[in-house]
Amino acid sequence: MQNTLKASVTFEGVGLHSGKSARLVLNPAAAGHGIQFKRTDIALGNTIVPARWDHVERTALCTRLINAAGVTVSTVEHVMAALAGCGIHNALIEIDGPEVPILDGSSAPFVRGIMARGIHRLGVPARAIEVLKPVTVTKDGASATLLPCDRLMIEFHIDFEEQAIGRQSRVLDLRNGAFVRELCDSRTFCRRSDVETMQANGLALGGVPGENAIVFDGSTIESGEGLRHADEPVRHKMLDALGDLALAGGPLLGRYVGERAGHALTNTLLRELFATPGASRVVDCDLAMTARLPGQGLVWSEVPATRRVA
Repeated sequence: MQNTLKASVTFEGVGLHSGKSARLVLNPAAAGHGIQFKRTDIALGNTIVPARWDHVERTALCTRLINAAGVTVSTVEHVMAALAGCGIHNALIEIDGPEVPILDGSSAPFVRGIMARGIHRLGVPARAIEVLKPVTVTKDGASATLLPCDRLMIEFHIDFEEQAIGRQSRVLDLRNGAFVRELCDSRTFCRRSDVETMQANGLALGGVPGENAIVFDGSTIESGEGLRHADEPVRHKMLDALGDLALAGGPLLGRYVGERAGHALTNTLLRELFATPGASRVVDCDLAMTARLPGQGLVWSEVPATRRVA
């Protein structure tokens, strides 16, 4: 069945790139509503921004949504990953600014908020998007691919010069709450050499190493508490990928493979998927298919507490 939240939950914080304070409220919504953002700080005009692939405005460092009236909401990937990973298909997200608060840099605070309120099962079958044939996009040595699969799987590979990151790879079957157990607490990261460049271009103004981001500088790690996973960077890239894939308009049944891929390339992949005849179809989920969707069977005890690698 389709799911929503049992009750509203509120989050407050600053935007990673804008540095501006924001208040975000996740609200329950009816079956078929999907995920939509509403800008509560704008009084007139169209303030609803659908969380869909065809409303993404191309940006390199985050995912920004835009509606026909030019109203935007940016850095949506972490809350979208939390909703997808908890199996929430319908929600109205009210926000009083242009950027989702970064909180601790991961999806974990959103997951904890959702799970604390509880998940409400609606009386309408979930509709999934089944990948029927391979689709690949490439750019500047990076690639992103979707392959047929009877569940959602994410495979990711990264390769950085920084000694503390290096090359990392991971594959994860997203069934049965795996996102929450394995990925949701992995935080956003960047290289120290990129920080000044981003800030000079009006980005990363709300980033604080150790508070809401990890900064790598050669073999040095600025993270406050230490790493939550030895391979936290690749896990976070997988988190981002899930958040970006959640903009497909429904749960995906397919295997995503990212090689140094980012937000823009994953969105390009979705555009290619839906532009390719016969590459996908929408299906009503039966019980067996529903059991393979992310978030099914998730319980509170699986939600991770912040932890440090030994």
